[in-house]
Amino acid sequence: MKHYYNPMSRAVTTDWMLKELGIEHQQITIDLTSNTPELQQLRDINPMGKLPTLVDGETVVTEVAAICAYLADKYPEKHLAPAIYSAHRASYYRYLFIAGNTIEPALTLAASEINHPNPTTAGWGDLTRVIATIETMTPKTGWALGEQFTAADIVFGGLLDSSVMFGILEASPKVAAYLARLRHRPAYIETHQSFIDIVG
Repeated sequence: MKHYYNPMSRAVTTDWMLKELGIEHQQITIDLTSNTPELQQLRDINPMGKLPTLVDGETVVTEVAAICAYLADKYPEKHLAPAIYSAHRASYYRYLFIAGNTIEPALTLAASEINHPNPTTAGWGDLTRVIATIETMTPKTGWALGEQFTAADIVFGGLLDSSVMFGILEASPKVAAYLARLRHRPAYIETHQSFIDIVG
């Protein structure tokens, strides 16, 4: 299994997932600023040329949520996803997919000081609704699905964490408390130290 990675990319989140699982893999660090053979190899595998990219044998998986979901299902004994037919599966999917589909686009536009000309037609609506949704979905205690820490926390929590670090999102007390719990996890500490050192 190969994980294409850069410490200043979204691959920090999938690196966290891999460390939570504790599985062997090859980490291939990509310099996105120069045309290295590794970068060309990445583009051959993933035409977007984006990180993260995971290669598992003949299988190529891109996108943070897809990689985390794939890994959680590949290693069910690690309990990073609810069982397929569990009542928690629907909520789990919502946390996985709202991060990239709804929250990140809204925060990215806001950080760029761009207003969508007609937010009613945008899948993410508007920033006010996104912030309200973040507050509602952030757990008061424990994790997104209750007592069981899952890939949902890595994807949803990871996005909130990086958004706060980069000053894109102002953490409410509830969000700040959730992030503090995430930041105490050994796998988070191991995978985010370079990122923290760079961001400050």
